[in-house]
Amino acid sequence: MAGRIAEHPILGKQEKGRIVTFTYNGKPMQGYEGEPIAAALKAAGVMIHRYTKKQHKPRGIFCAIGRCTDCVMVVNGKPNIRTCVTPLEEGMTVQTQYGVSAQPDGQEG
Repeated sequence: MAGRIAEHPILGKQEKGRIVTFTYNGKPMQGYEGEPIAAALKAAGVMIHRYTKKQHKPRGIFCAIGRCTDCVMVVNGKPNIRTCVTPLEEGMTVQTQYGVSAQPDGQEG
């Protein structure tokens, strides 16, 4: 698996967990259990996490410490999850988010 962040500014030293499978927009992917979802996505080449509501502009990791909303995604059906500080778990479903309070299908809810 590709290189990962060894020490996160908020989460501290990152211990590599076991390799787990999750889905990103319906596509199976793998990452290390417990690492931030955003780290697993970045290692897989995924740079866009959401699109802004008004101008449909792409957003991805920005602060990486959970303070902004650029990395929010729909995780297990719940929107607005900060993927930079949310640990990856086996079987998670991760989807691109549209707007800050969007539903998984892009419809505002």
